[in-house]
Amino acid sequence: MRYISTRGGVAPVTFSQAVMMGLATDGGLLLPERIPRVGADELRRWGGLPFAELAVEVMRPFVVEEPLVSMLPGLVQRAYGGFSHPEITPVRMVGGRPILELFHGPTLAFKDVALQFLGNLFEYLLDREAGELNILGATSGDTGSAAIHGVRGRSRIRIAILHPHGRVSPMQERQMTTVLDANVTNIAVEGTFDDGQRIVKSLFNDLEFKERYRLGAVNSINWARILAQIVYYFYAWGRLSGGRVDRPVAFAVPTGNFGDVFAGFVARKMGLPISRLIMATNRNDILTRFVDTGHYAMGEVHPTVSPSMDIQVSSNFERYLYYLLGEDPAAVRGLMDRFSAEGSFSVTPEQARAVSREFVARAVGEEETLAEIRELYQATGYLADPHTAVGLRAASGEGEVICLATAHPAKFGAAVREATGVEPELPPVLAGLRSLPTRCTVLPAEVEAVRRHLIHSFQ
Repeated sequence: MRYISTRGGVAPVTFSQAVMMGLATDGGLLLPERIPRVGADELRRWGGLPFAELAVEVMRPFVVEEPLVSMLPGLVQRAYGGFSHPEITPVRMVGGRPILELFHGPTLAFKDVALQFLGNLFEYLLDREAGELNILGATSGDTGSAAIHGVRGRSRIRIAILHPHGRVSPMQERQMTTVLDANVTNIAVEGTFDDGQRIVKSLFNDLEFKERYRLGAVNSINWARILAQIVYYFYAWGRLSGGRVDRPVAFAVPTGNFGDVFAGFVARKMGLPISRLIMATNRNDILTRFVDTGHYAMGEVHPTVSPSMDIQVSSNFERYLYYLLGEDPAAVRGLMDRFSAEGSFSVTPEQARAVSREFVARAVGEEETLAEIRELYQATGYLADPHTAVGLRAASGEGEVICLATAHPAKFGAAVREATGVEPELPPVLAGLRSLPTRCTVLPAEVEAVRRHLIHSFQ
C-alpha cells in the first residue's frame, strides 16, 4: 500500500513515510492509493471483536509494511491501555438512542482515540530511525490537549500547539497549558482557529523550514489520525447490528474539520453498511451549505457553545474533494487554488447531487443545542456536551442513528450548566487542573511571529 497526494505532486510513499510527512510536500493531503474492501465473511467476524483486536484488523491493510505490521498489536495495546472504559469506545443506549461514547481517554475527548495511537506510532518510528521530530499543530480545543498528552515527556519529540486565544473552553485551555513538560510549547494566537490552521499550513508549505526543523503533524491532516478513527465506526456497527451484514446503521457526526465524518466515509467505502452519514454543524455551517448548494464559501467564524466546531475552513474536506472529482489531482489543485485566491468555489450540479447522496447535513443553532442538552437530561438524566448535542439534534426525526459523543460534558461545564442548571461532576483527571500553574505565550495571528517563537522553542 502506497500513499499519494490529493494534488498529485508527490511520488508514492509508504505508510511510515506518510505518517512522518503529515502534510504532503505539494500542499495536498495524503491518501492511500486504493481503499481496501472488506468482504461479508470478514465483516461478520469483525463485528464481534474487542476494540483493540478490531483496530489491528482495520489498520493492517493500510499499513502492509514490515516490521510495522508485526508491531501493530503492541502499539494498539499501549495506545488504549490507559482508557477508563474496558470497551474503549462503548455504545450506550440513552432513552432508546444509541450514543457512541468517544471520551474515555486521558483528555476526555474523541481525539484521544487517534492521538494516543499516533503518539506511540511516532515514538516507534523515531526510535527505529534514531530520529527526532518537532510536532506542530493548531487546535480548536480538543486536538491540542490530546496531542500534548499523547507525546508529553517523550525524548525524541517536541510539540508546539496553537489555539485561538479566548476561544476555547476554560477546561480545554487548562488541559493544554498546565502541561509543563520541557518538550511542550503552548501558543495562543490572537485570532480564530482558522488563523492558527492557516499559520500551521504556511509553515509546513515552507519546505526549507519544514526540513530544517523536522516538522511533523498531529492535526487530522495526518493520515494516521483518520485511520484510527475509522475503527470505531466498525466497532459501533458491530455492537448495534450483532455483526449482521444486512443490518445497515446511520451515524450522526458533530463536524468541524471534517476528519471524523471523513473516517466514516472511508469506512463505508471499505464496505461497512452505513445507510446515512449525518454531518452536524453548528452556526459555522460552511459544510452544511456546501452539501445543500454545491457552493463552498468561507464565512465569518462565530463563537458558539460548541467551540471545537467553530471552523470555516475544514482541512480534511480536500480529501473528500479528491473522490468527488473522480480522483483527479489536477482538478483538486485547481479548486483549492481558486479557494485560496477567492475564498470560494462551486462544483458542477452533477457533483452537487453526488454530495447529497453521500451526506445528510444539518446546521444546529445555539438555542437548539442548549435545548437538546436540557431535554435529554430531563428525559433520561444523561448529560451531553454541546458538540454531542449538535449531533443529537441533527439526527432528530431520522430514526435509529448512532450519535458520536465527542467529549465529556465536564469539559464544557458552563454550557451544560446554562442548559440544565446542573454542574457536571468533574472527573479526577480534570478536578485538579484549576490549582495547577500554567505556561502559554500569546502571539499575534501572524506567520512570522509564530515562526520566530518556534525557532527558539525547537532549539
